[in-house]
Order: sequence, then structure tokens, then C-alpha cells
Amino acid sequence: MARIAEDLLLLLLDNAEAQPRLDRSRLQRVLAAALVCDLAFQCRVRPALPGEAVTAGHLVALAGPVPTDPAVRPALALLQEGPISPASAIARIRRHAEDDVLDQLLRTGQIHQISLTAHRLRRNHYRWPAKNRGRVAVARAELLGALFEHRHPSPVTAAVIGLLYGVDGFNAVVTLNDAGVQAIADRAAELSEGRWSDRSDTAEVNLALTLAEIVPALR
Repeated sequence: MARIAEDLLLLLLDNAEAQPRLDRSRLQRVLAAALVCDLAFQCRVRPALPGEAVTAGHLVALAGPVPTDPAVRPALALLQEGPISPASAIARIRRHAEDDVLDQLLRTGQIHQISLTAHRLRRNHYRWPAKNRGRVAVARAELLGALFEHRHPSPVTAAVIGLLYGVDGFNAVVTLNDAGVQAIADRAAELSEGRWSDRSDTAEVNLALTLAEIVPALR
């Protein structure tokens, strides 16, 4: 399940317009990065470490079964072609990342798609309201708790925070004054270092290591 990418997009759609408030470039890049993080949390990709034959920090695909979630399969197929830098991976995965995650949310019945325009020759515009706000309400509460109350985040929440930090995207999810922007930036930078991870949990450690390489590639 692409928990990170799904939670991230649900949060970005959780507004009066039911549309992301990020420009298209940042939206595509952050969702591409989220799909890579989902694969890292499933232990299907990791960054190369110093001393390996691969350039340190490049993403390396790991063996395993075909993912049950269709949204992450194109990203995994790209990573399986060979080691690749995080920036290059994001640049290539971004082309279809938004559609892949939207399709997943539509297919699983988590959002509606409402057409606002109907053009034959250019991209149509849509709204994507949630069918049930239960999941996004939990995701928002965990996000705010981790950012403003310094609660220990779940791995998914920590990844979402790191990714939003990478594209300077918090204003697309929460309303902030200048003091709030700085407070969130400081907390997000701290979480991006990966100290939230349980060092006895391989999946969490792998996600933290991957996130530490992905976030700078977004900035």
C-alpha cells in the first residue's frame, strides 16, 4: 500500500477546492518522492552506503515480490533498471506520479472525481473531494501533533513531513503565520534527520535513510 503517497495527496486535497494548492511542478516531484519512500518502507529500495561499488546516496532496488499496490509498480520498474541518483529518479517518476496516486485513491473509493471543464485538446480540470474524511482527519491530526506538540511521529507521518519540507509545501496543507512557518521548518528539518526511526526496525531505518537522501534532492 502506498501509504505515504496516499496520505500526502489526501492532505493536499483536503481544502475547500478539493484540489492541491501546490504548483504542478512541486506536486509532481513530491508525489514521485513519496512513491520512492513507500518502496523504501517496503524494503524494495535503499540508498547505497559509503564503501559500496555504487555511488553513495544513489538508490538501489532490492529483490522481492511484485508489489500489490499498482501505484508503486512504475517507480519500482524504473529503479530496477539500475542505481540512480534521487534527483534523477524523481525527475523520471514525476511524469506519471500524480495520475498513479489519484488513480489509486479513485480505484479504492477514497475520493470522488468531479469534472470542472471538458476540453478535447487540453488537460481537463477536476475536483477530488474525499468520500470519507476519516483517514485524512487522522493524518492531519498526526501531522499537527508531530509538528506543533512535538509528538513522536509514525514513520508515514515523518515521511510526509519531510517531503513537504523538501518542496516548501506546508502552506498547502496548513495556514501559517511567519512564526509558524519558522517553527515548522525547524521541526521538519529535525525530523528529516531520521531520529524518529526505531533502530531495531529494518523498514523504519531504511525509510529514514532513504528520506535523508530524497529531501535534499527536492530542495
